[in-house]
Amino acid sequence: MRQRRLMNQINVVPYIDVMLVLLVIFMVTAPMVQPGNIDVPSAGPISAPPAEAMVIEVKADGSMAVRKTSNAASKAVSHTEFQRVIKEALAANAEQPFLVAASKELQYQKVIDILETARQLGVKKISLQTQSGSASR
Repeated sequence: MRQRRLMNQINVVPYIDVMLVLLVIFMVTAPMVQPGNIDVPSAGPISAPPAEAMVIEVKADGSMAVRKTSNAASKAVSHTEFQRVIKEALAANAEQPFLVAASKELQYQKVIDILETARQLGVKKISLQTQSGSASR
């Protein structure tokens, strides 16, 4: 006499039937749902526009330049002048944002050193400038 082997299979047909019934129910009830209106709080006028980011340019040879606005010319600075410029900018506006534009040939450690120096001087808002993949330099 041969022993019967157990078949370990799940019958999914009833689950598919339930899923299709739920799908039909949701399709019928979805157009009937009324969108809710939300009262969003309003804010008063902004007291002062946000400051434009000061750009710190770092070239491939490690030399630095600072640009106070996006349309201003960049001014080459030494490391001590860089610290002085940062302190002056923070004295004028403690929330002054900074943007580091470093050459892609520059060693990563030099960028980290600049970010660390800025952090030690009290910079709270600093970002790295990037360029899109389609742009060429």
